[in-house]
Amino acid sequence: MKRDSKLSGILHVVLHMASLDTPVTSEKLAAMMGTNPVVVRRIMAGLRERGLVHSEKGHGGGWTIARDLEDFTMADVYAAVGAPEIFALGHRSEQPLCLVEQAVNAALDDAFAEAEALLMSRFAGVTLGALAADFRQRLKTRHQSVEEQHHDL
Repeated sequence: MKRDSKLSGILHVVLHMASLDTPVTSEKLAAMMGTNPVVVRRIMAGLRERGLVHSEKGHGGGWTIARDLEDFTMADVYAAVGAPEIFALGHRSEQPLCLVEQAVNAALDDAFAEAEALLMSRFAGVTLGALAADFRQRLKTRHQSVEEQHHDL
């Protein structure tokens, strides 16, 4: 089953961007994410609309972080990338006539709603600043520099 990795990918590149002093082009971000620059621009547009990133066109242009990472949570980024479906599981039929299937759907709906609420609560509790701090701590533990981690930029 193919998983939607858009959230993970954009969190990855945003944290790289946050540790850089220069703009990053859509082409470089696309290379990091293994996708097309057009896809990156579409995803980044959602982040720009919410004020997390800024873009400049032309020579020396690219994407930069626009606000303090403590002002944004994983839930904000999730919303900015279009709030993709969390679960690949679903109902066999959305409007079943069978009473057994109706009971199954009701139980699944309750479980899905509870799991989604828990996940969104967790996303809302993690700021991008906390993720950046975790990254910096991991760098210290490995005795690496930020530059060594940006080899793919």
